[in-house]
Amino acid sequence: MHRSANHKIIAGVCGGIADSLGVPPTLVRVLWLILSLLPGPMWIAYVLLWIFMPKAPSARY
Repeated sequence: MHRSANHKIIAGVCGGIADSLGVPPTLVRVLWLILSLLPGPMWIAYVLLWIFMPKAPSARY
């Protein structure tokens, strides 16, 4: 699992999760937003994924 370079808004975390699951990035972003409104450490999880999830390899042409 890598942070997405193509489906990137803030850090590419949700785009990378969407790419690995084969679902639209918007769906992952909406689900993440809904889960972030519930009690729990979702924002901390996002920051940790941002730090520890590697960037997607760059495509060379």
